[in-house]
Amino acid sequence: MVKLNELHDNPGATKPRKRVGRGPGSGTGKMGGRGIKGQKSRSGVAIGGYEGGQMPLYQRLPKRGFNKPNRKKFAVVNLGLIQKFIDEKKLDGSSITEDSLVASGLIRRKLDGIRVLAKGEITGKVSIEVTGASKGAIEAVEKAGGKLTVTAAAAAE
Repeated sequence: MVKLNELHDNPGATKPRKRVGRGPGSGTGKMGGRGIKGQKSRSGVAIGGYEGGQMPLYQRLPKRGFNKPNRKKFAVVNLGLIQKFIDEKKLDGSSITEDSLVASGLIRRKLDGIRVLAKGEITGKVSIEVTGASKGAIEAVEKAGGKLTVTAAAAAE
């Protein structure tokens, strides 16, 4: 039985902090373990990607790619989640709009529109109106007897 007043760490589990530059008796006095002279022995050193005057690797490699500054960012929702919310009576399957998806709490915010993806199963007959949808999602909804309309905003992509 362990008593609270007898609790202690295993021997050697904790070590005292190394106090650098505190006199010759400490073993790390004078230079403080930094060796003699040179850039690394001084304070305020930033050596990062420096290669001693040789052209650094990040400058030798070719630049590639481009980030579109005004690209559209869609909030993504899967069919399986929509079905789950309909089963839990949080969504009305007869007419699902972007606003109703946000109101139900399935999506936090619309961003540049909502895009429906085909992950998961949709069983009931639903009517969904969103900014974007994958081909698979449109097929899956129509196969279940519903319809998925993509609004005009997606055509401006």
